[in-house]
Amino acid sequence: MTPPPQPPYREPPPPRRERRSAQGPQGPQDPKDLERLYVITGGTDGGERAPLDLVTLIVARTEPKPTAPPEQAAVLRMCRTPLSTAEISAYLNLPFSVVTVLLGELLAAEQVQAREPVIRGAVADRSLLEAVMHGLQKL
Repeated sequence: MTPPPQPPYREPPPPRRERRSAQGPQGPQDPKDLERLYVITGGTDGGERAPLDLVTLIVARTEPKPTAPPEQAAVLRMCRTPLSTAEISAYLNLPFSVVTVLLGELLAAEQVQAREPVIRGAVADRSLLEAVMHGLQKL
């Protein structure tokens, strides 16, 4: 006689670890973090925001002033070479909405310049490809 079939073995799920960061999936959970973000943005929602998206490139035009807030000074130091707004948000460990407010203030003060990313054409120019082909054939 054969034994009755047993259900397949499943490993138990790994234990859940509590995140050490104060930010949950919906944003900061600690009231102190909310206060910090409020102070960073100057207590405003930025009014009319600059048209920035995650891939907009930011380049500093000036050096940070000694009286600049630390977050703005950090942005100006980071952006000596072009950085996307997503990278700035990640490096500062701030939500993207807060970074857009900071960048909006810097754009209004003309301390940074926003550039659209370079989008390459899907199809290369035929005359360029022919010129490259002829050049390679001459080698």
